[in-house]
Amino acid sequence: MPLRLDSRAPGFADAFTALVNARREADEDVSRDVTAILKAVRDGGDATLAGYTRRFDGHDLDATGWAVEPAACRAALDGLSRDLREALELAAARITAYHEKQKPADSDGVDGAGVRLGARWSAVDAAGLYVPGGRAAYPSSVLMNVIPAKVAGVSRIAMVTPTPGGEINPLVLAAAAIAGIEEIWRVGGAQAVAALAYGTDRIRPVDVITGPGNAWVAEAKRQLYGVVGIDMVAGPSEIVVVADGLNDPEWIAADLLSQSEHDPTSQSILFTDDDALADAVAAAAERQIPMLRTAAVARTSWDANGAIIRVGDLEEAMPLVNRLAPEHLELAVEDPEPLFEAVRHAGSVFLGRMTPEAVGDYVAGPNHVLPTGRRARFSSGLSVLDFMKRTSFLSLNPQALEAIGPAAVALAEAEGLPAHAASVALRLRTR
Repeated sequence: MPLRLDSRAPGFADAFTALVNARREADEDVSRDVTAILKAVRDGGDATLAGYTRRFDGHDLDATGWAVEPAACRAALDGLSRDLREALELAAARITAYHEKQKPADSDGVDGAGVRLGARWSAVDAAGLYVPGGRAAYPSSVLMNVIPAKVAGVSRIAMVTPTPGGEINPLVLAAAAIAGIEEIWRVGGAQAVAALAYGTDRIRPVDVITGPGNAWVAEAKRQLYGVVGIDMVAGPSEIVVVADGLNDPEWIAADLLSQSEHDPTSQSILFTDDDALADAVAAAAERQIPMLRTAAVARTSWDANGAIIRVGDLEEAMPLVNRLAPEHLELAVEDPEPLFEAVRHAGSVFLGRMTPEAVGDYVAGPNHVLPTGRRARFSSGLSVLDFMKRTSFLSLNPQALEAIGPAAVALAEAEGLPAHAASVALRLRTR
C-alpha cells in the first residue's frame, strides 16, 4: 500500500521531509563499472563494443550487422497499421510545431557608446540519441529527442539502441523513419554512450548526447559531460497530482499508475483536501493494478514509492509540491490558474481535469524529456536550445574604444594583468 500522510497530523513535517529526500535511484554503485566501460571503449573502440554486445545483448555485430539500414526503417513504417502510423505522424507534426517556436533569434545592434554588440545562434554539428531497448520500446522518445535537434538545424544525428538477440522494435524503426534518422547503430548501454562521445573506427563522435536509459546510461552521460554536452542526468519517472473532491477517482488512479508502471522506482504522489477522494483513489488503484499488463512493475512502484497526502486546502499543497519539484505535475481542479501561479519548480504542468499527463507523453507537443529527482529546481526539459550554442560578438571603432577603453585599462591594472591593460592602452595612445 502507498504511504498515507496528513499535513495536520503530528510528525508530518519530518515524514514529508523524508519523502522529499528519499533516493529512488538504483541501489548499485555503478560508477566504478561505468568508468571501466568508458575507458575500455575509448581504448578498444569497435572490438570492445562488439565484445560488450555479445555479452549483454547476445549477438555478434559482425553477423547481425552494426547498422540498421534506412530501408529497414521505411519498411517498418510501411508495415504499420493506418491508425498507428497516423498517430505517430500527428505526434511528429505537433512536436515539430511546438519546438519551432523555441528557435532563438540572433541579435545585432549598436549601443550608446557606439559599440556594436550581438549574438549569433548555431546548431551543434552532430547529436547522438540513446533509445532504450530494455523494459519497453519508446517510439515517442525517438520523436521527442530527434525533432528538437532537427529544428535546431543539426546536420548529423546518430541513434544507438540495444538490440537483444539482434532484434529491434519495429515501432522504433518506424519513428526513426518519420523523424528522418538515417544513422542507427545496434549498440546500447554505457558502451554506446562512450562510442558516441569518443568515436570509434565505425562511429564518428558527436557533440551532444540525449535520450533516456538505465542507471548505467545515466552514469555514463554524467561522467562524459564536458567531453560532450548532455540533456540531463535522468532518474526514475515521477508524477504529482493535486486534486479536489470533484474528480473521478478512477481517472486520478489511472494518472498515478501511468508513472508507476514505468519502473519499480517510479514515484506517484497525490495531494488532496478530500478524505473521500483519497480513500476512493487508493481503492481504484487496487482495482486497476491487476488489470494492467505492467501489473508487477506498477505494484512494486505504487507500494514502495506511492503516496497519498491529505492537506487542509489545495493552496497549502503548493509549497510542498515545490519542494518535490516533480517531473510531471497535474492540477486536476476546475480552475487551475491560481494553483499554477504558485508553481515554481516542475518539469511540466498539466492544467485541469481533462489534461492527463499521458497526453503530454505522446501528442501534445511539449517535450516529455524532463528533469527528475528534484532537478526541476534548476533545470528544464529538453528543447531546441540543447542542440544550439550562442556566440557573442562585438565591434568597436576608434570612438567606441575611446568611450569605454579607459575603464577596461583601469580594471585590468586593478586585477594585476598588465598585458590586458596594454592591449587596450596602446590603441588608445594612437588617438
